[in-house]
Amino acid sequence: MAMPKGQLEAKLKEEHDMINRGVLREENPLDLTEDFGKFLEACRRGDLKTCQNYILGGVNINGKDEFDYTPLIIASLCGHYEVAQLLLESGALAERNTFQGERCLYNALNDRIRNLLLQYDFSKSADPLQPWSSHITSLLSRREPKTSDITLTASAAPGLTAEEFQLHKFFLAARTPYFHRKLTEAPDLATWKMSNHVAAEAFRIVLHYLYLDDLTPHTAALSDEEELFRSIDKITKQLEVEQLWEAMLAGNDRRLARQRYEDEVERAQQQIEAFFRRHVMGNKMVVETSKVNDVKWPHDNFIFADCLLCADEATDETDAPDDANDDTMNAPERTNSIPIGPAASSASAAPRTQETGASLSSSTSASAPVSKTNGERPSRKPRRSILYPAHKALLVRADYFATMFSSAFLEAQASEHLRIIKMDCAPEVLEIVLSFLYTEQADIPLELALDVLYMADMLFLEKLKTKAAVIISTLGSGNRFAMNDPTHQEESASAATSNGQNGQGGAGGVGDSGDFNVFEVLRAAWDLKVQRLEEFAARFLAARLEHYIDEEVFADFVLESANRLKTRQQTDTIELLDDIRYFLSERFRLRFEEMALSDIEDDGVEEAAANGDDGGGGGDAGATAEDDSAAAQAAANGVIRTLDGKEVEDEFDSDALNYQILLGKIDGLLKRLGLDA
Repeated sequence: MAMPKGQLEAKLKEEHDMINRGVLREENPLDLTEDFGKFLEACRRGDLKTCQNYILGGVNINGKDEFDYTPLIIASLCGHYEVAQLLLESGALAERNTFQGERCLYNALNDRIRNLLLQYDFSKSADPLQPWSSHITSLLSRREPKTSDITLTASAAPGLTAEEFQLHKFFLAARTPYFHRKLTEAPDLATWKMSNHVAAEAFRIVLHYLYLDDLTPHTAALSDEEELFRSIDKITKQLEVEQLWEAMLAGNDRRLARQRYEDEVERAQQQIEAFFRRHVMGNKMVVETSKVNDVKWPHDNFIFADCLLCADEATDETDAPDDANDDTMNAPERTNSIPIGPAASSASAAPRTQETGASLSSSTSASAPVSKTNGERPSRKPRRSILYPAHKALLVRADYFATMFSSAFLEAQASEHLRIIKMDCAPEVLEIVLSFLYTEQADIPLELALDVLYMADMLFLEKLKTKAAVIISTLGSGNRFAMNDPTHQEESASAATSNGQNGQGGAGGVGDSGDFNVFEVLRAAWDLKVQRLEEFAARFLAARLEHYIDEEVFADFVLESANRLKTRQQTDTIELLDDIRYFLSERFRLRFEEMALSDIEDDGVEEAAANGDDGGGGGDAGATAEDDSAAAQAAANGVIRTLDGKEVEDEFDSDALNYQILLGKIDGLLKRLGLDA
C-alpha cells in the first residue's frame, strides 16, 4: 500500500534535511544536460531503442529535471510498461517509503505498471551489483571447488590455536595497496602470518569488510571492546583501507547503511575492473591454434591466474589476399537459422601479432604483412587462438565452471602448469562473458548479442542471458513507431532520416542496417525458452508483416510453431500467429486512435463555426474554401494506395483496408499450409 499523501510531504522534508546535513546522499540529483533531456523525451515517447542507447552511454537514470521528474516517473505516468521495465532492470530506484519511490506508485498509469514497481524494491533496483557482491562474500566460506591460493594466519587469545583464513591473492592485491606491493614482490607466497599484536577477531572483521559482507552482525557486540577497536585501527592503517570506519559508524539507519554499503561495493567493483583491464585483458596472448598446447604458464605468476581460457578466431575459408577479403571475412554470415550453441560467425578480426611461442612475453610484437611474389598466390594464414589468463574464484560464478572445477574433469586436476580450457565461442564473445564475471558489466553490441545469448545459456548465466535478450529486444526494435509500410512512405522516410541523424539506425527491418535476422532471434527464443524474445520477434514481424508474409521461411516458422504441440487438437491455436495478430491489431489500433482524435478535433471546429453568427458563417466559408484548396493540393502531390494497389481517400481508410488485407494473407497462408487457427 502506498504511503498516505499527508506523510509524503513530511518524508520529503525529512530527506532534504538529512541531505543538507550531509548524512544522506542525493539519489536523484538535478540534471539539466541536453542528453538527459533527450533521454527523458525518449521515456515520454516510449522509444525503447533510444532509451537503451542513452543508458549504454552512461546517462544518469536516477536524475531529475527542473520539475522533479525522473525517467521512471515519466515512463510510469505515460504508461510505457517496457520502458519502465528497462529502467528498473538497469538500476532505476523504486524504493518504498521514499518520496520519489512513492511518487512513482501514485503516478503509475495502470495496475500493470504499479505491480511492476511494487516488485522492485531495495534488493533489485537499489543495488544492481548485489549478485556480484554476494558472490565475493561467499568466497570467504567457499571450500568446493577450492579457489583460494594464500593462507593468512592471525593470532588468537592466549591458550588458543591461531586462526587461518583461506584467501585469494588477486582479490587482496586489487583491494589493498599493501597486499598489492607485497604480493607483486613475491607472487609465489602461499602463507602469511599477521603480527601477534593483532587479534584474529579484529582481522576477521576487516576481511568481512574487504569481501563486501554486512558488518552489522560482526560489530553489534563490540561497543565495549576497546582493545579490539585498536587492533582494527592498526590493521586498516597498515592495509590502507580506512573507509572501514565509515561502514562501522553507519548505525541502524537503513538508508544510510545502504548508501555506505553501495559506495563500498562500487569502489570494490572499480578496483576489480581496473585489475581485469590491466592484468587479464592486458595479458591476453595471440597464438597459432596449432601451438596452443605449447604455451606453458607457471602457477606462481605475477597476475595470480590459475587457468587459461582459449577462444579460436573465425576460420578464413578462402586463400585470397587479406586486403581483398578483410571485409568479407569479418562480416557475419546471414542465414535464417543458427546452430544451437555459441556461434563464431560474427567474430571480427583480432589484433594481428607475431607467431607466439611457449612463453608469456611472446605476444608483444606485431606481425609483418604477408609478402606477395610475382605470379604466386599468397600463402594461407594459419588459424589463430587467443588465450586469456583467468581466476577460478570469479569463473565459478557460472555454474558451468563451478561444476567443471568441482568434478573429476581434467580441468580440475592438479598440473605442473596452468590448465588451458577451450571455449566454443569467438574471442569477442568470451571477452564479454569475462567482463560480466569480473565486473557485472557487459557492453554487448547488437551484432554479438545472439552469440552472447547462447554462450550465457551454455554457462548457466541467467543474468547475462537476460542482458543479451534486453539488447536484442531494445536495440533491435529500431523506432517502434516506424512501420516501414510502403503506403506511408513519407513517415518511413522521416523516421529513417531521424534515425540516421541520431546514429541509431534500426536493425533487421526493411531498409534497416540488418545487424541480425529476426528468424534467428525467433529460433533462439524457442531453443532457449526466452519469452521476452518470442514477444519481440512477434512484435517485429507484425510491424513489418507485409515484407515477410510471402516468404517461404515465414511459412516454415508458422508450420513449426503449429507442430510444437505434441498432440494438436482442432481448437488449439498457433502461438506465433496469435502473437502476431495481437501486435498487428495494436499497430493499427494506434493509428486508428490518432486518426479518430484528429477527426474529433476537426468536428469540434466545424460545429463551433456552424453555431456562429453571420460574420462567423462568412469565416467558415473562407475556411472551407481553404480546406478544399489544401485537399486539392495534397491530392496533386501524391495518391494514397493500399497494399493491393487500390487508391483511397486518406490514411485512415488505407490502414483499415491494410489491416484486413494482412489478416486475409494470414488466413491464406494457413489454408495453403493446411492449418486451422
